[in-house]
Amino acid sequence: MSRVAKIAYRGWSNCYRLWNDSVELIVTTDVGPRVIRFGFFGENELGEFPEHAGQVGGDAFRLYGGHRLWHAPESLERTYCPDNSPVACETQADGVKILQPTESRTGIQKEMTISLSPADAHVHIVHRLWNRNLWPVDLAAWALTVMAPGGTAIIPLPPRIPYPEGLLPSSRFVLWPYTDPTDPRWRWGRRYIFLRQDPARSSPQKLGADVPDGWVAYVRDGRLFLKTYGHVAGATYPDLGSTVEVFTDARMLELETLSPIVRVEPGGAVEHVERWRLWRDVATPQDDDDVDRHILPRLAPSPQCAT
Repeated sequence: MSRVAKIAYRGWSNCYRLWNDSVELIVTTDVGPRVIRFGFFGENELGEFPEHAGQVGGDAFRLYGGHRLWHAPESLERTYCPDNSPVACETQADGVKILQPTESRTGIQKEMTISLSPADAHVHIVHRLWNRNLWPVDLAAWALTVMAPGGTAIIPLPPRIPYPEGLLPSSRFVLWPYTDPTDPRWRWGRRYIFLRQDPARSSPQKLGADVPDGWVAYVRDGRLFLKTYGHVAGATYPDLGSTVEVFTDARMLELETLSPIVRVEPGGAVEHVERWRLWRDVATPQDDDDVDRHILPRLAPSPQCAT
C-alpha cells in the first residue's frame, strides 16, 4: 500500500513523503507547489539545487529543482513568479493535494494532486491552473521536471512513412535562438531524438516538438524515468506547437510537457495530467533499435496504476 507522512527534508520542516514498498516521493509545502524527490529508496531521479535547499520567502526566483508547474507562453513577468511561500496541503489516501496562494502578479493559482500507486513505481499527477482574475486568460499548463545530471533524454518522432506515400509534412521541430543542432549532446535518429546531459558543457540547448505518442523519457545509471501525458490532436499548443520540450545545461536536464492553450474563464481551470513510471536495469539506448527493444514495451499501462 502507499503511505503518507509529514517529514523534514533538507532544511524544509513541512514536507510530505509518499512511499510504498518500491519508491518514495517528497513534496515541499514551505515552498511550491513542488515535488523535490522521486525514486527508488536511496536514489533521487530528480535534480536538486543544494544552494536553494531549505530557503523560504523573499522575491528572488529560485530554481530549487524537482518538478514544478508553470503557465505558458513564457514571459519574464508571468512565468518567473517566485514560488517561495507556503502552500496548502490536503492529505489523501494515496497522496496529497497542494494548492499555492494566487499569484498577485498574474491572478493564477497553481494546484497539483499527486497520487502514488499502492505497489509499483507509478505516480499520477493532475496539474491545474485556476484563473482567479475577473477576466478570461489564455494560457497552457506547463509541467517541468528537473532530472538529475548525467542521463539521456529520448523524444519520439511520429511514424516514418516512405516516399511517395508521405507527401505531406507530419511533424515539426522548434528551435530556440541558442539551440545548436551540431552540439554533440544531440543525436538524431530516424525514429527518436536523443539529448545527453553533460556536466562539462555549460551552453544551454533546447528543442520543442509535437509528440503525438504522448511520452518522453530519461535514462540514467541504468534507470528509466518515463513521463506520459494526453495529446490532443488539432489543438493549439504553445511555442509553435510544442507538446514536449527538453532543455539542458551543465547542471541539469528538464523534461517538459504542455497542455493546449485554452481560454480559461474567471473561476475556471485548465488541467494537465502526467503519469510517471520508473524502472531499474535499463541500459542507456544507443540507437533507435535500443529504444524499440527496451523502452517501448514499458509503455503498456501498469495493472496497478494509481488513478
